[in-house]
Amino acid sequence: MRKGFFFWSFLLPLLFFPSHSGAQNQGDVRAGADALVEYRNRNYESAVTVCKNELAVNPSNLESHVVICWSLISLGRYEEALNYARQGRILSRYDPRIIEILGEISYYQGRNSEGLDYFQEYINLAPEGGRIDMVYYFIGEIYILLGRFRHADIALSTAVHYMPGNAAWWTRLAYARENAGELAEAVHAYKQALVLNAQYTDARRGLERTRQAMALR
Repeated sequence: MRKGFFFWSFLLPLLFFPSHSGAQNQGDVRAGADALVEYRNRNYESAVTVCKNELAVNPSNLESHVVICWSLISLGRYEEALNYARQGRILSRYDPRIIEILGEISYYQGRNSEGLDYFQEYINLAPEGGRIDMVYYFIGEIYILLGRFRHADIALSTAVHYMPGNAAWWTRLAYARENAGELAEAVHAYKQALVLNAQYTDARRGLERTRQAMALR
């Protein structure tokens, strides 16, 4: 794998914020446990219902704000998720989970610049956080949308560094490299995707397309 991701900080200038203490109210953590189980089991509607019931009793339950946002995003209900995320940020201005959620919502709603700002803030607050792989993936996707393929290469290289077994992400990395003109590197990434999933159609087509482009050089 290329070493470009080690230089990520030079391409995404860091913002400086007070560190997050990480302290959580233990009652809130216990209260959010059932909803989190439902979310992890992909019972998103059930998780939303549990969280709403919890928040009706305790509107300051940050854990419920986090889980309901994750669940609503999974359901594609971004505006509703945004409302809860904003409330969660009032409760905890520097909670990395809320900041990452706001970045995801911005991405899905097409507010790319705002999404990048949130994701940069997450990297500052939690450089090894539990959602760091997703953050770099979303950054890469935003840069692809913006046509900044070398930036996307660096971000997606970092994403697969954290999650090397994701064929879809390797395919997106290959696509970024292909569009940046880095054809040999694109072939490598497409091949890696196919090692992980030999039936992945996008990777197979991308590999054929890139090899054809190389033959014309």
